[in-house]
Amino acid sequence: MKPNLLMLLPAILTLMATAPTNAQQTPQKLTLASALDLAEKRNLDLAAARAERAVALAGVRIAGERPNPTASVAVLRDSPHESLFFDQPVELGSKRRRRIEFAQQEGILTETSISTLERQVRRSVRDAYFGLAHARGVAVERAGALKLAERLQEIARSRFNAGDIPQLEVTQAELEVARADADVQVAEQEEKVAQSDLNVLLNEPAAKDWDLGDALTSIPPQPALDEILSRAGMSNDEIARINQEQKVEQARKALLEADRIPNLGVEFGADFNAPHDYRAGPRGQLAMELPLFSRNQGKIAQSEAIQRALDQELSAVQRGTNAQVSSAFLDLEARRTQARLYRDTILPASRHLEEMAEDSYRAGKANILTVLGAQRDVQQTERDYLDSLLAAQTAFTQLEEAVGAPLD
Repeated sequence: MKPNLLMLLPAILTLMATAPTNAQQTPQKLTLASALDLAEKRNLDLAAARAERAVALAGVRIAGERPNPTASVAVLRDSPHESLFFDQPVELGSKRRRRIEFAQQEGILTETSISTLERQVRRSVRDAYFGLAHARGVAVERAGALKLAERLQEIARSRFNAGDIPQLEVTQAELEVARADADVQVAEQEEKVAQSDLNVLLNEPAAKDWDLGDALTSIPPQPALDEILSRAGMSNDEIARINQEQKVEQARKALLEADRIPNLGVEFGADFNAPHDYRAGPRGQLAMELPLFSRNQGKIAQSEAIQRALDQELSAVQRGTNAQVSSAFLDLEARRTQARLYRDTILPASRHLEEMAEDSYRAGKANILTVLGAQRDVQQTERDYLDSLLAAQTAFTQLEEAVGAPLD
């Protein structure tokens, strides 16, 4: 038994070493929804922004704190010789409540900033996801172009061996193969760059591979214009930010008005060791600032001016948002139409023309330049088709950003 185990040990170790590698080489399925979900959970920029929530909550706690008393002890040569004195500020009016409301509104503004960043990350992930799908589509297209060039090279060699064409045409076919092979290598490197860009957003290793399926081939939907204009008024990032800044400024003004009421200083204590008079005697007094000259007039006027400026900014942003949404909507419609035309009409016709040119060259009815031209045309058409699909996805992403809410 022992010799048999020793003989099997190398094979067992080899299997153990290769099994994880094979598992790692299998790309994990990644849909757009799962990519967005991963970014929502793992993106480092989002994690850093969400840490600001604790800061905002701490600000609310700070706003709710009450003033501490002050204790004074005096030892004098004069009578009374000792004294103990406490000074407790008492806030009058609604200062503390207004401070808490102001801090809470600032916390909501922090949430608005986080929501804005979440939508920005969503856009970046969409762009990177379809950027990787596009890069892979280009790599596949260029690999197909290499196969066409190699097939043409074989036809040229066969015809040259048969004495039908000169050596020049074989050389031209070989040059086309070399050019196509270089394009494949460049496309593979560009795919790796796009893969790294996506993995950075997902907080994954740069070299991690993903199976995206045929993500790029689906043309994004076209929502109704009236519906997205209505949604933009409620969810656009800039509109939401200005609305919340208005609420923050309103809370700030209310706090400034509450601060007009001065605080009451309640002072109490006792004097000790006054010979011939008393051994201990209580003492107390009240103190209050008189608001004769400063009653936050300037700060309140400044807050009112800021609110008027925010009103004007909101009107401008609302007009601009409507125009931006309408423009993005029309751009998406145009990109969708372009992608459908390439898919349904232009690309099939181009491929059919290339096949006819190749058959004619094989039969000796056309020269190699005709076939090369047809191949380059179909390659360019395929790239234009891929570009149109990516442009449609980019236009959809821009429309989402203008609206400020997911549309799919």
